[in-house]
Amino acid sequence: MSSLALRKSAPAAGTTPGTAQGPPLRRRIALVPTLTLLLGALYCLLPVAWVVIAATKSGRELFSTFTFLPGTGFTQNLKDLNAYRDGLYWTWMGNSALYAGLGALLSTAVSALSGYALAVYRFRGRETVFNILMAGVLMPPVILAIPQYLLLAKADLTDSYASVLLPLILSPYGVYLARIYASAAVPGDVVEAGRMDGASEWRIFVRIALPMMVPGLVTVFLFQFVAVWNNFLLPYIMLSDDEKFPITLGLFTLLEQGANTPALYTLVITGATLAVLPLIALFLVIQRFWSLDLLSGAVKS
Repeated sequence: MSSLALRKSAPAAGTTPGTAQGPPLRRRIALVPTLTLLLGALYCLLPVAWVVIAATKSGRELFSTFTFLPGTGFTQNLKDLNAYRDGLYWTWMGNSALYAGLGALLSTAVSALSGYALAVYRFRGRETVFNILMAGVLMPPVILAIPQYLLLAKADLTDSYASVLLPLILSPYGVYLARIYASAAVPGDVVEAGRMDGASEWRIFVRIALPMMVPGLVTVFLFQFVAVWNNFLLPYIMLSDDEKFPITLGLFTLLEQGANTPALYTLVITGATLAVLPLIALFLVIQRFWSLDLLSGAVKS
């Protein structure tokens, strides 16, 4: 009996007595995803850190000091940016806010209606329509840009605000998200109960389904706002008047001019830093809304 106990307690060959074998190995394996995420975060945040630090440097400091050493020219850079062509930069920012804000609102409304209809109603060809929309998700924007330009040119709408807004209203990915969320968040028996009470289909959608879909629609709005704010190709093709440029296209024109006027590089970097701030503010506001909505949902349940 004692020899059997000794055999059971004997350590494996090639190991140190008194050390546990399983947990340290599992902990080392568990560190791999964490290190991968840290490397990914570092890869994404380093360019942002460079832009923020470079925005503090004057034109002379930008090319003569250490990359991640802050400079002393941020205030002057802001003054120069504000003075450039009588504040044209802020016109670009306003245009981007118009394109992204109005475009995201219209796209979210269309996605809500389309997603709800595809989730709740049963009609012939429903899956075919949905599959066509899903094919639109896989379609690269560069393929659609030229046909969109030709269509809007026929309608004499190029070089206008509508030429940028109209192609952004229908978002296949937004419709997909709205349908998935409506299928999960809007119970069919609730819709049937509304019909039995005599409510119209529009009233059921506005008063019953839409409040249930709000968290998903907030996500659609955020994705679409960021996509429109960062959009470059469509305005580049549609617009020729720089007074109607969004911030992305405006900074691109500044960067092109910087090849002949290096002093404009500081304006481009400072402008790019300021252009990120609205996205950060929007994300923080919407994140707070998500938290409040989840808490209210927990209280209701």
